[in-house]
Formats: sequence, C-alpha cells, structure tokens
Amino acid sequence: MPKKIVATDIHPIFKGSLGKKEKELILKQKGLVIWFTGLSGSGKSTIAKALEHKFYENKFLTQILDGDNLRIGINKNLGFSEEDRLENIRRSAETAKTFLDCGIITICSFISPLNIYRDLAKEIIGEHNFFQVFIHAPFEVCEERDVKGLYQKARRGEIKNFTGLDAPFETPNNPNLVIHTHLSPLEKCVEDLYNELITRIYYP
Repeated sequence: MPKKIVATDIHPIFKGSLGKKEKELILKQKGLVIWFTGLSGSGKSTIAKALEHKFYENKFLTQILDGDNLRIGINKNLGFSEEDRLENIRRSAETAKTFLDCGIITICSFISPLNIYRDLAKEIIGEHNFFQVFIHAPFEVCEERDVKGLYQKARRGEIKNFTGLDAPFETPNNPNLVIHTHLSPLEKCVEDLYNELITRIYYP
C-alpha cells in the first residue's frame, strides 16, 4: 500500500460550488464512469474509442482515460511495482471522478489486474456512478494479437511482472457486464454495451 500522507492546512471549496446535477442539466445527460478492465490486447482501447464515437453520434459528451496515456502524463513517475500500480489506479480514479462531477460520461481503460484496484476505484468514484466492464479474451488470444508487441518482449524477459504471464490477473468480482471480444465482432460488442448503458445516462 502507498505510504499515507496526511495533508494539513487544506481547505477544499465544495460548499457553494455547482454540483453534478446542475451540470448534468446543462449537458442533458447523466454522468457515469465506465471502467474497462482486462488483459493487454483484450480490446479495451479499441472498444473505448468505438464507444466514444457511438456516444458522439448520439450527442453525448464523453472523455476517454487510457492507462497508457495517463502514464505519459499524470502518472509518468510511476513504475509497475504493486505500490505504484495501486497509486496509478488511485490517481486515475480521482481524475475520472473529476470528469464525473462535471456530468461527463468517462470511459476508463485500465488493465487494473486485481480486485483490490477495482474496489479502490469504485470506492473513490462511488458505487452508483461506477459501471465495471470486463473486456474478456483468453490469454492465448491476447498473446496472439500482441497489438503492442508487449507479449514478445515479456517472453524474452525484457518486461518483468507482465500481467497474465508472471504477474496475476484476477477475474473481476461481479462486473456489471462481460464483453467477450474473441467471440463477437467489434460492432456487436459496442452495440451491446451501448444498449446496456443508455438507460443509465439518459436524462429525461
């Protein structure tokens, strides 16, 4: 666990500021965090981008938070130790919550391999605003795809603690939805996901 630092002389300005409901009224949508978890190569980023376009076509405002993108920005000082992975998720969840509080539909694409990481994200974001999607494909399928060349590097020993190979990936506990990317084409995966989400983001 990361070392806990207790801040002093901090005075958050929440009282009197506009809340999530007021901003949802402007956007005519309900904010939601859609949290994708799955192995590298399972299809998280591909589905996230396709879902973003689907929302855009239907006039919904979204923001994608991708693990690789955040690791060249807000999380660039973090490695892949257990402590750093947990801190990576904490920062990412706090960032997602900021967008959520603006009424924005936030699509998060993170391996987040352990249930403790996903539980932390849910705790930060709030259970009612957190929709977890397990983007599932068997390890051998992800390795065959190897879209980033990471599996080959891991097999050669160039990457240590690679999730699914020499670092664990836990099957999510009670995800809201499971998408099997090795069984269905992209279009059907996105359509099924969109249909599941629309009632949660629709603003009457």
